Amino acid sequence: MCATCGCEGDGVAVITVGHQDHDHPHNHGGHEHGSGHEHSHEHPLTTLTLEQKVLAKNDELAAANRARLRERGILALNMTSSPGAGKTTLIERTIRELESVPVAVIEGDQATVLDARRIEATGCKVVQVNTGAGCHLDADMMRRALDALEPAPGSLLFVENVGNLVCPALFDLGEAGKVVIISVTEGTDKPLKYPHMFAAAELVLINKTDLLPYVDFDSARCVEYALSVNPNVTILPVSATTGDGLALWYDWLNAQLTVGTPIP
Repeated sequence: MCATCGCEGDGVAVITVGHQDHDHPHNHGGHEHGSGHEHSHEHPLTTLTLEQKVLAKNDELAAANRARLRERGILALNMTSSPGAGKTTLIERTIRELESVPVAVIEGDQATVLDARRIEATGCKVVQVNTGAGCHLDADMMRRALDALEPAPGSLLFVENVGNLVCPALFDLGEAGKVVIISVTEGTDKPLKYPHMFAAAELVLINKTDLLPYVDFDSARCVEYALSVNPNVTILPVSATTGDGLALWYDWLNAQLTVGTPIP
């Protein structure tokens, strides 16, 4: 789909609005695509040039999204993880238990509206963005999702990105900050294998701590690895299933909810 992440083919992002009886398809024009271009070793800068163009255009749109959100006092968090780390479960529980602010959600997946239905069941406003072959959300998808969702001024907006720890690190959506969720079932060395994502994060949540007795995971070593790529990142162990550690997660959220104040 784009030269930056190596997706193949033209992509179509489909945005589905919660509390509606029909889908809203949109043609995805957020990336520039080459046609008929043959890359050879004699032109090593071609791919880099395409990447720079894609990211530059995305950054312009992201800046506009950020200004729009700040103007309305909306705190947007880009929630990233590998597939199955527990993002949706964490967001569901947070919606039900965090009473200090209204919450809205943008769900990103390649296909289906399953996660959006789960969020909708909490009574929360939600839109589903299906990226097709795309492996990440981008700023244009974010803009169109905001148009459909219209989150309330002063609200908390969770943007659940496609399950992927590579490309979402590169694509700014206009969020206030990135939250990385990893689970203890994924392995201790995850921060070393995906350093760009952890370097871009403001917060790392180590989820599924209730499974620690059953898996080979070294929490202290994982924290050490994360801090080695991002010395300023905050790291919290949690279990979205049992609720362990979530009070600290909610404290962190409440600390960021000062209107107009970006995450440092």
